[in-house]
Amino acid sequence: MNYDETINYLFTFLPMFQRIGAAAYKSDLGNTIALMEALDNPQHKFKAIHVAGTNGKGSTSHLLASLLREKGLKVGLHTSPHLKDFRERILVNGEKVSREWVVDFVKKNNSTIEEIQPSFFETAVAMAFKYFEEQKVDIAIIEVGMGGKLDSTNVLSPLMSIITNIGIDHTMFLGEDLSSIAGEKAGIIKENTPVIIGQTHKETSPVFISKARENDSPIYFADQIYSIRNARHLDSKLILDIYKKGDLIYKDLVSVLSGDYQTKNIITVISAIDVLGKLGYKFSEQEIRQGFLNLQTNAKLMGRWQTLSENPLTICDTGHNEDGLNYIIKQISQTPHNNLHFVLGMVNDKEIDKVLSLLPKKADYYLCKADIPRGLEVEILAEKARETGLNYSIYSSVQDALRAAQTKAMKGDLVFVGGSTFTVAEVV
Repeated sequence: MNYDETINYLFTFLPMFQRIGAAAYKSDLGNTIALMEALDNPQHKFKAIHVAGTNGKGSTSHLLASLLREKGLKVGLHTSPHLKDFRERILVNGEKVSREWVVDFVKKNNSTIEEIQPSFFETAVAMAFKYFEEQKVDIAIIEVGMGGKLDSTNVLSPLMSIITNIGIDHTMFLGEDLSSIAGEKAGIIKENTPVIIGQTHKETSPVFISKARENDSPIYFADQIYSIRNARHLDSKLILDIYKKGDLIYKDLVSVLSGDYQTKNIITVISAIDVLGKLGYKFSEQEIRQGFLNLQTNAKLMGRWQTLSENPLTICDTGHNEDGLNYIIKQISQTPHNNLHFVLGMVNDKEIDKVLSLLPKKADYYLCKADIPRGLEVEILAEKARETGLNYSIYSSVQDALRAAQTKAMKGDLVFVGGSTFTVAEVV
């Protein structure tokens, strides 16, 4: 098989949550453990930082990878889902795993894969861990796929765990309330291993404190230690001052992640590198500043308040659950524009009514369906939009919807593309 045939095999033979939803979900670690044993347990052969959270875990993972690169380390990065190419999930020093390596891995392990019958995600995790072992990375950043306790990545013994925040998402798997979801994500807290919690919350903090105590794990709440002041935008960058317990420690830090909601992730990352210093990974101020500035070179992050064009101003963001969309809508309101043109596509297992109720009424909506089986049919989305009182038109593809929005946009208007990761994947 060549690369395209290999990827097609993985997509079609293995159940994939991003494409088909609940049918692909595995509720235990049995398959992952069997795969790891067949591969001689690569998860124990590199140092790792494990990152979970409802929102922000992708940005946090990429930022950490960028900062560690600035130290001159060889850094692995495993994230999901991918936007354009499967190989985005497996990076070393910002470079994707080679097509040849992916083909070779599947050829070598085909009989094992067919015997164990793992999900797509379980296979991708095993592939990433084996690659990081073979590449002899100094450290790897591993993003949780969903939840924590039963996620395929949770076979690691990391140097540090990070939980960015807790919001309502994937309730059929993780629970209906914040404390239940926090309990699932707290499953990545390991014995005698420090854990960073990005955001303090009255419903979730006791869950994390209890789990940390149970495991003798030092716990740090980033937002109780660090704060950001004087955040402002310049040339599509976010500039901010960072304080530690009231004292200014970084003035005019420049981040290429320009969404205001990124301030929470930045605080989490600053807290993480502080704790990493206690583990022997001390950062100079120059390394920190360059890590934030060189994110795209070091870690190749896409789809987070990303500008696609300037004329008309066209921005996309992968935020898709209630908390993520609330941040995005606030960001849209703070972005100067006359009229808003919103290209919207969703997946069929989200709370559609709740999401649509959050969206601004004063906008033109260009409804579409991402080209995956899990995509919400545009006719259903249109009916819900009508009930919500949104002004909309229907398009047969994401690209058609984007073209129509950009054609209709006048000088000073804003075109935004979002609603799901897979809608954004078709425009970046």
